Amino acid sequence: MSRPLLFLDVDGPLNPYAAQPERRPDGYTTLRVPRDGDPDGSPSLRRRPLRVWLAPEHGPALLRLGYELCWATTWMAEANRWIAPVLGLPALPFVDFGEALFRERPDGVHWKTAPLVEYAAGRPFAWVDDEQSGADEAYVTAHHPGRALLHHVNPRLGLRNPDFRTLADFARSPTAPRPTD
Repeated sequence: MSRPLLFLDVDGPLNPYAAQPERRPDGYTTLRVPRDGDPDGSPSLRRRPLRVWLAPEHGPALLRLGYELCWATTWMAEANRWIAPVLGLPALPFVDFGEALFRERPDGVHWKTAPLVEYAAGRPFAWVDDEQSGADEAYVTAHHPGRALLHHVNPRLGLRNPDFRTLADFARSPTAPRPTD
C-alpha cells in the first residue's frame, strides 16, 4: 500500500511571509534568496534578495508524518535547491505547473488545484497551502476519487503543532475511498 501524498506549498505554510516583517518568528532562520538578475545569471544589483523564513525543525516533523512529500509551489524545482537543505529534506518530486502557473479560472478554483488532482491520479493526498477556498474543495470532491485534505495554513503563522496533528491524523486514517453522492 502506498503512502498518501503531501503537497507542500512553501510561501505561507513553510515561510510565514505575512508575519510582522521586522520580527522573525521564534524558531525560524532567515534565508536570503537572490532574485533573477541579468541574462548571464548574475544577481541583479538593483533587486534585494527575497527574504524567506524557515523553521529547520519542520523538515524532520514532515518526514515523520507518513506521507510521500511533494512540492506544490511556484518554487517548483528551486524548492530543492533553496528550501529542502535548510529543512533537512531530501530532494523531493515537484508538481510542474507549466502553463497553469498563475492562470486564473472563471470558476474561482485555484490554479494549482487541477494539476494537483491530476498529479495525485486517485491517490489519497493532503495539500497544505494558504490560498485554498471552498471552490477548491468542491473541485477536488468532484474530480478526485481518493481521500483528500485541503489544509489551510495561516501565512502569518506557518505550520504549527495543531497543523502537524491534523496531517498525522489524516495520514493514519483509513484509506477507503470517499463516499459518492
